[in-house]
Amino acid sequence: MTPIRSARYGIGQVVRHRVFPFRGVVFDVDPVFRNTEEWWLAIPEDIRPSKDQPFYHLFAENADSEYIAYVSEQNLLPDETGEPLRHSQIDAFFTGSADGVLRARDLDLN
Repeated sequence: MTPIRSARYGIGQVVRHRVFPFRGVVFDVDPVFRNTEEWWLAIPEDIRPSKDQPFYHLFAENADSEYIAYVSEQNLLPDETGEPLRHSQIDAFFTGSADGVLRARDLDLN
C-alpha cells in the first residue's frame, strides 16, 4: 500500500499550472486521484500524472475563460504574481486577505 502524501497546497491558496497558461484558487483537495478512469486516460500518456499524489480542485481561469480544473500536485506551482483572480465563484466561497491567501467563508453547507 502506497502511503498518502500531505498536500503541498491548501484551501484558498492561489496556484498556477506548471505547463498550461492558467491559474486558480484551491477549493478542495483529494489526497489521491478521485476522478474517473476515462478522464485520466484522456490525458496523453507522455504527460499523464501519477494517481498516487494529491489532486486539487481549482476555480481556474485563463485569458479567455473561467472554469473548474482538476490538477495533480506535480503540475502546480505557487502563483506569486499577486494579481487578483476574476473567477465568478470565488466571492461566494472566499474572502480576501492581505497575505494573498484567500480565506474560506464560514458556509453552513448542511
